[in-house]
Amino acid sequence: MAVKSEAQDWTVKEQIIEDLVNGLTFQFERLPNGRLSFRIFGDSLRFGNREFQFYSDGTEARNGVVPSGLCRSAWVTKLD
Repeated sequence: MAVKSEAQDWTVKEQIIEDLVNGLTFQFERLPNGRLSFRIFGDSLRFGNREFQFYSDGTEARNGVVPSGLCRSAWVTKLD
């Protein structure tokens, strides 16, 4: 992993972004273990959906294939 010299911190809110132009969906989420997760979903991904996890200091913790095929927000609940 390459880290930019004099890298600055930045903040991204938990959210799901759908890019209608390329058909990709991007999900940013804080996991229960405190790590930060960036997931990419889309039919155009040759080897499957991807997930990148980061420690709270911003360094990469791990990456790999997303085990679930659907992008759903875990924080949205149904209202009656």
